[in-house]
Amino acid sequence: MAPQREWFEKDYYRILGVSEDASQKEIKNAYRKLSRKYHPDANPGDPTAEERFKEISAAYDVIGDPERRKEYDEVRRLGPMGGMFGGAGAGARPGAGFRFEDLGDLGDVLSGFFGRRRAGGVRGTGPRRGQDLEADLHLDFEDAVRGITTTLHLTSDAVCSTCHGSGARPGTTPHACPRCGGRGVVDENQGFFSFSQPCPRCGGQGFLVEDPCPTCRGSGVERRPREVKVRIPPGVDDGQRIRLKGRGGPGRNGGPPGDLYVTARVGPHPIFGRRGRDLTITVPITFPEAVLGADIRVPTLDGGSVTLRIPAGTRSGRTFRVRGRGVPTTRGTGDLLVTVEVAVPQRLTDEERKAVEALAAATDGRSPRAHLGVE
Repeated sequence: MAPQREWFEKDYYRILGVSEDASQKEIKNAYRKLSRKYHPDANPGDPTAEERFKEISAAYDVIGDPERRKEYDEVRRLGPMGGMFGGAGAGARPGAGFRFEDLGDLGDVLSGFFGRRRAGGVRGTGPRRGQDLEADLHLDFEDAVRGITTTLHLTSDAVCSTCHGSGARPGTTPHACPRCGGRGVVDENQGFFSFSQPCPRCGGQGFLVEDPCPTCRGSGVERRPREVKVRIPPGVDDGQRIRLKGRGGPGRNGGPPGDLYVTARVGPHPIFGRRGRDLTITVPITFPEAVLGADIRVPTLDGGSVTLRIPAGTRSGRTFRVRGRGVPTTRGTGDLLVTVEVAVPQRLTDEERKAVEALAAATDGRSPRAHLGVE
């Protein structure tokens, strides 16, 4: 995997609050503690906490993976200009073993100063991690709340189904490049510096395919539809990203595959809303129920219902909390927030109109606007 630019700029150990020699278990424990503290569910409406949570997750994605942690440590050790003189110690020849391709994009610039260009942008013959992929998964509201195992259909690069990644026609095999001896690079001494550059014969691959696979034309990779099984945990929120390790693009030269990042797109519900771990619902009540009090039935997401006691004198817009009837997550189950609204009839029967007029007459002189100092 090519080092990311932000690896030079961000100290993931400091972000997680651990030392650089911390064990993987210590890193995992630190991540869990911080993710619970800054999770959006625990800090609704706080953009600072959300940004901190993303930063913590990005740090753990790298140093929480032993292989990626090794790459990160090496990149941080060398720095963007690191290794330019091959770590030469006392008595060593400056520039020994220096390769422009090890500097990534920076190598393109420096190689121009020394009259070198990397053939086809090849970065060497070592194992290369596959590309990370992004995909959206559209979910029903209830599936997102309860969790679901489903199949994601996507079209992406995959190991060639004909040659199984070798790049050679079935029945034939690639052979080592005679120019570089299978290394993929050739060395050239030019006075003070010793340069390594991709082998011009094999293009930096280290091997030659005399009879290419007809499906992938020798690349070992084909673009085709594939299915990925995805387990969505209970309580996933709209816009939340889920990492599927090793389900991304195929690696090259024996490298590991990349990761697949699935973004959940949760559809609305006709009755319920959501606020973090809590479900929300608006329930209309009559004027007599608000004034006199009543017991009403409120639906729940599982298809059942609960009884909610409305106290006498309840104002329109008041919210009641029903414990444990919200969204189940790894941090516990939320509540059901019931907001009542007094329903005002648009049309009245003669009997209803008389009753309302009688109520108005009985309350004459008791204006709810008296405290405003107006008639």
